[in-house]
Amino acid sequence: MDSVKGDLVNEEFVDILEERRRSSDLGHAFRTFSPHPYKGAPSCSTADLNKAVLESQYLRYMSKEIATETGSSVEEVREEASGILEEMSQNLQLGFIRLMAYTISKMSKRLFSSINVNMEGLNRLQQAIQEHPVILMPNHRSYVDFLVISYILFTYDIPVPVIAAGIRKMKMVGKILRRSGAFFIRRAIGSDKLYWAVLSEYVKTIVRRGFAPVEFYVEGLRSRTLKSLVPKLGMMHMVLEPYFKGEVFDITLVPISISYDRVLEESLLAHELLGVPKPKESTTGLLKATKVLQEDYGSMHVNFGRPMSVRQLCQGKINRCQYNLIPRDLPQKPTAEAQACVSWLAHLVVRIQEEGSLISPWSLMACLLLQAPTTVLTEEGLLWHQLTEKTLWLRKLALDFGARLNWPEKIPDLDVMASTVALHCSIVQRKAGRVYLVREEEPAIKRPISAEEGVFRTAAAVLMLASYRNQCLHLFVRPAMVATAIHISKTTQRDKLFPFFFFLQDIFSNEFIFIPGKSSEDFEEACFFLKKCAAIDVSQQEVTVSDAGQEVLSFLRALLKPFIDTYQVVFRYLCEDGVHSFSEKQSPPAVRNLATKLILSGELHTFEALSSDTQKNVLSALRRLEIVTKSRVSEQNEFRVNKEAVRRIGDMLSGKIPPQLLHATPGTRL
Repeated sequence: MDSVKGDLVNEEFVDILEERRRSSDLGHAFRTFSPHPYKGAPSCSTADLNKAVLESQYLRYMSKEIATETGSSVEEVREEASGILEEMSQNLQLGFIRLMAYTISKMSKRLFSSINVNMEGLNRLQQAIQEHPVILMPNHRSYVDFLVISYILFTYDIPVPVIAAGIRKMKMVGKILRRSGAFFIRRAIGSDKLYWAVLSEYVKTIVRRGFAPVEFYVEGLRSRTLKSLVPKLGMMHMVLEPYFKGEVFDITLVPISISYDRVLEESLLAHELLGVPKPKESTTGLLKATKVLQEDYGSMHVNFGRPMSVRQLCQGKINRCQYNLIPRDLPQKPTAEAQACVSWLAHLVVRIQEEGSLISPWSLMACLLLQAPTTVLTEEGLLWHQLTEKTLWLRKLALDFGARLNWPEKIPDLDVMASTVALHCSIVQRKAGRVYLVREEEPAIKRPISAEEGVFRTAAAVLMLASYRNQCLHLFVRPAMVATAIHISKTTQRDKLFPFFFFLQDIFSNEFIFIPGKSSEDFEEACFFLKKCAAIDVSQQEVTVSDAGQEVLSFLRALLKPFIDTYQVVFRYLCEDGVHSFSEKQSPPAVRNLATKLILSGELHTFEALSSDTQKNVLSALRRLEIVTKSRVSEQNEFRVNKEAVRRIGDMLSGKIPPQLLHATPGTRL
């Protein structure tokens, strides 16, 4: 990881909109496009690709199996498979890529001050695409992500990708996206064996033939919190299987980090986290959304990571000989070894995405604003000079921790911070030397606002602010866990601190990205950074806090506190007398109601406890630890709770159970 980070730190970024502002967008869209594709790829049209999928031995075998299981004829199953493929497949056409390029040029110049791309990364990608099948793996923070990679590749004569996308309800937009390279996947596939078979064979055929680079989001979904999501492994298995089975010599993975100064959907995402339903997709809604073109969203950075050879990465991690025992065309359930390898690769890619992202001044300021009491932000205002001084302190700490900052060098620091606050005027407002949180406008109908509505309005603003803090959490989370372990366990002995650190990683592994099997390295790296900034002294036996280190450790503990508080609220709900089992739909509103009551009573100060995504992460962690178990009742998932185990986990997080008892605690996987 350090070598990857070191390679990227000094790379030059070029603003691709600079040329667009000087020359014709139409000329750019209709320029000669002469990419250099994968050298091993035979000439293959979309129709040829689809035919190869339908006539593959694998799909023939699966059709017979499914026909036998369902009592249908093979012809009926194959006809259904053909319909699935028609619904799914892309139909990449250069004319629509040109239309896309023209539209994005116009739109981007209205939305962004710059779109910055690392040219060395593009040059490496251009070379990699000619040598082996390439998988492009960007993070996913905004709808803008979807075609920006294709736009950049078109601009620099690199083959545009086919892109995995969720099925769209907007027919016209869907047709345009399909012809721009999107292939559509149902959002809920469940146990539909035929659908899985068609999708799997379609993806593997694209990779085997080198038809085009494949782009997909390893996180599976757009992150509503703007921090990395735990990777989904289904698509990852599909793109890697041709290598595992020896059908291609190698596959190249290219992590891509997309960073935004300001995200278009910031308000929408915060409201979704508070349980407000996502607006239905429609062409009319899209037209209404054009009002976003009137606002400024700052700059975007697209960092193309160093191409990674799957062949090299998997050396010693997987025995490919096992795939020779069964004909390649027959389905094979992935072995535990293969699953572990795919999971490790997926987590590695997400970590590299994090390391490649650029941290904005606003992200640092958001960290500090959230550590001020909410009443200060909403009523008194935080002193501007206090915020700026602390931000400069945090900038130095971030650089000590190896951050890649998007901080303009030739502009005075105070001007940088003033302009970044102005850019985010929908969240905070600066007046009379103080900074205030901007809450939602009161309803037009004049009526008293209930206390619960007041909490909701404040929470929406807090969650928007938290999303920008989350953009830099990956940088601080490991040192923050060491700081928290020192504080809660009240020990300085390394052999007692590490188990507590490991416990925190285990509990929060659905919240943050940790590469499996790397806990010791994470602990050592965290201690190294804390020692580097003079917060601690480290010996073979002890980790001692220095006098100067209290400020650093206090800041880091406060970063983790909203997550600990939210987990404790969910634990409290699960341990209530009336809760023995609950459905998926019951828990979010019930936890939200409990959190609201605790906030109104003054017992809880963390508005982030209202976030549905964090609540879901708690339940995912408890299910992984087998403390919450799932059973299916009718059509709804129901969960049962081991209350005693939940209480013990809560007691550990609050420090009531001393660290030496952690090993004896069931369900902590220590």
